[in-house]
Amino acid sequence: MTDDDRAADALRTRVRERYGAIGAQGSCCGEGGSSSSCCTTGGTSAAEGCCSVSAELGYSAEVLATLPPGADLGLGCGNPTGIAGLRTGETVVDLGSGGGIDCFLAADRVGPGGRVIGVDMTPEMIARARSLANGSGRRNVEFRLGEIEHLPLADASVDVVLSNCVINLVPDKGAVYREAFRVLRPGGRLAISDVVATRPIPAELRQDAERWASCSSGALARDELVAILAEVGFVDIDVAVPETRTTPATLEAQRGLGVVPGSVRARRPVRP
Repeated sequence: MTDDDRAADALRTRVRERYGAIGAQGSCCGEGGSSSSCCTTGGTSAAEGCCSVSAELGYSAEVLATLPPGADLGLGCGNPTGIAGLRTGETVVDLGSGGGIDCFLAADRVGPGGRVIGVDMTPEMIARARSLANGSGRRNVEFRLGEIEHLPLADASVDVVLSNCVINLVPDKGAVYREAFRVLRPGGRLAISDVVATRPIPAELRQDAERWASCSSGALARDELVAILAEVGFVDIDVAVPETRTTPATLEAQRGLGVVPGSVRARRPVRP
């Protein structure tokens, strides 16, 4: 194993530990909240704080009210279901689905004839999301344990790939986007919320597992993301970093590194 492999394993292990603990405790307000995109401000309880965070990220109060209690852990940096243009009957996969917030919202959008699959590498998050799905009576959503660099899905089996502030946590972003391309049907699309670096991140911070696991030092610059997506084969690539958007208080630590919320949209070509 090379030094790079060991470093990547250390980052992956810390991410799994951190988000496994959040999934188990049922609140994102516990571990290291001041440096993560977790609910650390707003509301009088963990649940209210998370809803406060999500409202700042573009989820309406009406939409949040439809969620099973406990699905919104306040871990996102945007609202991918809001930019996906989901249609009735579509099949959707959410990369790093956590407590299931975007899966449940997508399930409502695609309807009984559609299907939503959440993939997460932490057993604690999968257990939480499955319990919430069963309790809410949503039969068109399921959750699978797996790494998003190695998706447990067949080739060309989904219409839309969603993700919310997760791909930055993966050491090999190219592997994630190659897998997204593989599972998308021709013409299928990406709709991703993630953090984007607006200036170079020092190498020592890239190697800091705590910074990395808090959705900070693993962010790529816009041009890097565009280059990866183009190399993989995506078209109609749009990596947007809104200049006028107000950063939620929970992401202020990231902004100090020049890391801000953004969105990634692209499409797999209809023809090779």
